[in-house]
Amino acid sequence: MTWADFWALIATLNGEATEESCHRLAEELSRRTVSDIVGFAERHAEALYRLDQEKFGTLPVIDMTLRDRSPFPQSSDVFLYARCAVVAAGRAVWEGVFFDVDKFAPYTSTEYDGEWLLSVPGKAYELATGKEWDRLTRYCFESYSNQDGWPYLQE
Repeated sequence: MTWADFWALIATLNGEATEESCHRLAEELSRRTVSDIVGFAERHAEALYRLDQEKFGTLPVIDMTLRDRSPFPQSSDVFLYARCAVVAAGRAVWEGVFFDVDKFAPYTSTEYDGEWLLSVPGKAYELATGKEWDRLTRYCFESYSNQDGWPYLQE
C-alpha cells in the first residue's frame, strides 16, 4: 500500500479515531484485498514508529497535573494513544508535528484518544477472512521501541 493510499483511508476518519469512525474504516478496508489490509497495518505501524521519539513522549499530558501541580507525564499507553490520535488527524498534522513539537502537545490531552485505531487492521482482516489477525508488522509501534527516537535508551 502506498502512503497516498494509506492517508486516503485515514482521511475517512474525519480527523478522529472514535469507535464509530474506526469501525467504518475497518469495514472499508475489509472490502479490499488481504494484501491491502496488511499494507495498511504496515504503514500504520511505521507512522506510529516514526512518532516514537523522546521529543514527543516527554511532553506532559496537557489537561492533567500531579498533586503538587507539576506536569503529569505521559504513560507508555497514553503516548501510544496520542500518536494514534496524531495519525488519525491526517497526513498534514502527522507531517507537521515533526517540524513543530508544539503541534503534538494537544494530542496528549485526555480529550484525544486514538486507541481505537489500533484495532482497525485486525477488525478488517477478521471481516474479510473470518479469521483472527495474528501478524506482526515490520515496525514495532509500542512506545519506546524506536531506538533512534530515544537515543539514551540505546545504552
